[in-house]
This record gives sequence, C-alpha cells and structure tokens, in this order.
Amino acid sequence: MPDQLTALDATFLELEQADDSAHMHIGGVLLFEPHGSGGAPPLELIRRNTEARLPLLPRYRQRLSEPRTSGITWPSWVQDEHFQVAHHVRRAALPGPGGEQELREWAGDYFSQRLDRARPLWELTEVELADGRWALVTKTHHCLVDGVGSVDMAYALLDAEREGSELPTEPAGSPDQSPGSPAMPLPPPVRAAGRAAQRTLALARRFGSGLRGFAGETASAAAHPRQALAHSRALVEVLIRDELVSAPRTSINDPIGAHRSLAVLEVPLVRLKRIRSELGGTVNDVVLAATSGGLRKLLLAREEEPPSEGLRAMVPVNIRAASEHLQMGNKITSLFVHLPVAEEDPRRRFERQMAEAETLKSGSQAQGSRTMIDLAAHLPPMLHTFLARSLFATRLFNVTITNVPGPQQPLYCLGSRMLAVWPLVPIAAEHGVGLAVFSYDGTLFFCLNADRDTMPDLDVLREGIEQSIEELAELAGVGVEAR
Repeated sequence: MPDQLTALDATFLELEQADDSAHMHIGGVLLFEPHGSGGAPPLELIRRNTEARLPLLPRYRQRLSEPRTSGITWPSWVQDEHFQVAHHVRRAALPGPGGEQELREWAGDYFSQRLDRARPLWELTEVELADGRWALVTKTHHCLVDGVGSVDMAYALLDAEREGSELPTEPAGSPDQSPGSPAMPLPPPVRAAGRAAQRTLALARRFGSGLRGFAGETASAAAHPRQALAHSRALVEVLIRDELVSAPRTSINDPIGAHRSLAVLEVPLVRLKRIRSELGGTVNDVVLAATSGGLRKLLLAREEEPPSEGLRAMVPVNIRAASEHLQMGNKITSLFVHLPVAEEDPRRRFERQMAEAETLKSGSQAQGSRTMIDLAAHLPPMLHTFLARSLFATRLFNVTITNVPGPQQPLYCLGSRMLAVWPLVPIAAEHGVGLAVFSYDGTLFFCLNADRDTMPDLDVLREGIEQSIEELAELAGVGVEAR
C-alpha cells in the first residue's frame, strides 16, 4: 500500500489551496553561541551533519505524489529520486547591523514564503549574526508533521552533549536507497550521528512532549475512547458549544495578507512556576491568563471594546504516544478555550482562566473534536476541502495558542550550545496572530506570528503579555529574584 496522507495531514494542504494568505508550515528559529573560534559553522559541515541524520527521518527524502489534493484519493509520499541536501539546507545573510531585530525581520520574510511542493517539504537555513552567534531556521510543512512531532525532528538534529557525534565524512546513502529501512546497513559516521540523536531523544522523552495541564489530561481521553456513546456525547458538546455559538468578531480576525512578522518574549520559567505556586493552577493557566491580558490591552489600544463573552483560542492537543517519537504525520486534536479579555481585574481574570481549565478537564471536548476529525476523514478530497476550511474558520476561534514543553538541559549543534528557541505556529485565513510557547533550559519563549498588514501594532500585544505576567507576579508576591 502506498504511504498515503491521512485526511488530517491533507487538511493543511487544502487550507493553502483555498487561500493565498495561508502558509501551513511550522518551524522555528534556533539560536546558538559562536562556533569554534567564532561565527557560524561552514555550510558544508551543516549539510553533512544534517544528511548523516536523515536515516532517522526517512520522510525527509520523500515528496508528494501529487502537489495538490483533488479527486477521490489523497496524495501519497514517494521517494524523491533527485533528492539533494543542498536543495534544503542553505545559508542566508542578514541586513546590517545584523542583530536580533534584523533576525526577527528576516525570519518574518522567510516564513512568508511557501515551501516547494515538488520537493520534500522542509528547509533548514543557516544565518550568522554580527556578534558571532548563529541560527538554524527550520521550516516544515504541517502535512508532514505536527508541532510536537517537529520538536522531535529538531531533537534528531541536535546533541545532548557538547562533544556530540563523530562528524560524517561521506553522504548518508544514495537517493535511490530507502533511508531508515532496517535492512539497509548504515556507515559508521551515520551510526554515530544516530546514537547522539537517540541520546537527545531520550532526554526529550524524560521531560515529555505535548501540552501539559488541562490539555494533556483531556488528550488521554481523546486518544483512548471507551465507547461509541461517549464519542457521540462529546461530538454533541462540541457542536453545541463551539459550532452553534460562534466566536466573537474582532479586528484580529479581518482578512489577512501573505506577509508575516514576528515578536518574541523570553520569561524565566521559575517566575511562572512561582506564580503558579502562589496563585494556584498550572503554568499553562499562567500562560493563557497572560495572553488574555495582552489581548485585552491590544483591543483597548485599538479603542475596541473587549467582547463580554471573551475571545476563543484554539489549543492544539498532542495525542502522540511515547512510542511514536520520530513518526511523521499529525497526531493532534483541538480544544477551544475561552479567554476572559473583558475582565479588568488581573486576579479575577486569572481565576476565570483557571475555572475554564477545570471545566475542560471535566468535559469531553477534545474527544468530540477528535470524533469530528475522524468523521471528516471518510469524505473524499473533493468534499473534504470544504470541511477543512470550516475547521479553521473564525466562527470557531479567534487565535491559536500552542504551548510545548522542551528539555530543561542544554542542547548542542556541532559543539555550539543552543541559547534560544523561537517557535512558529501558522495562522489560518482571517486570523491575524498566533502564539507559540516553548520552554527550554529554564526559559519560556513566547513567539507571536502575525500578519504584517493587519497587526502593525504587534509589539503592543507582546508588551501586553509581558505586563500581564508582571501583574500576576505582583499579585503572587514574586520578587525580582525570580526573574
């Protein structure tokens, strides 16, 4: 049987086909300390290091059998006989003065460009900053892997120790081979790279992947449904709560263009943990409450009354089992979380956010969302495209928020320590902004991905989230020592 896309995987191709403003790739900016005597590693070294690890990621040598979804069958993954790592691993230069601001602006432009569907759907670009630090900027299509799976992919390219692996001196197999096949013997440099990556993956599994808090607890119910009746009741809950009662209309849900901009906020993880300890709830509650406060400040700055019923966030939920690390495709469902942006008082806003989480824990919304996705999978591509668009429509949600915990120990690439991660979540048509949150080595990284035209005031939202965290810290009595 061909390695066919699932209906959920194909959804992200259909969203791009339906609207030129949609870019359905995920990725991030991985920032590293200077390499060796300074600066970035040679591009050829990064290419060899990447190619040596591709046997861990066999689909990264595969392309779509058809560039578009249509007709009665889904496209399949087929081997790319003309695969060359040089087509996917490149280098780019920043404009002067070459600092983090220029990196963010460059990354916004980079993420505004779609991937070439005639080739394997991923790219890796090396960028050097003026102070000697360097970045690997990743772009992978959502039909290839989901957000949590893309973190696993990054782990495969990184090392848990500074020494790393023996560097490869030969390319990892020829294009007509099937990398990753158990029958294919791997040359020693590739085995060395694979062992290093496996150590990193073991570290990742120790800290866990996927959403925590209410999302993770509810996901287990979606992953292991007990009976058909539970499915039906859960589906009814979703249809009544989130299909019939539309999300409010606001200025962040106007038609968008194709150009993106990024804003980044870094917060010590211990600071959010101290807030959680004093005020209750989870770190995820703190993230959502701070985002609610930031969105409230954005709407007020636009002289727009925050809707009394709150905004609605789509929170992707990982249902990938621990045994499914390094497996491709999408293993997610969704929760729809209300954000109390109309609440002026920070304490009451946080309490309402926690209450929302408790409601979702006791409900079956994630199971219902998964049931709706499963039912849609039985539709042929020519009909499924209409449902795909409805699953990401503004009537369902105003903003996407994803929160993925990463390892709290440093990772390395070619001996350089990774300093920061700016994660990317894609935004669908008429969704002006999305927020991805990733924790790594004691820091929580907030990265806002926004439409450049409808969100010229993106910094207002970033500063609003930062101010909301400070308000919660003051309520919790968390001093500057937790910064």
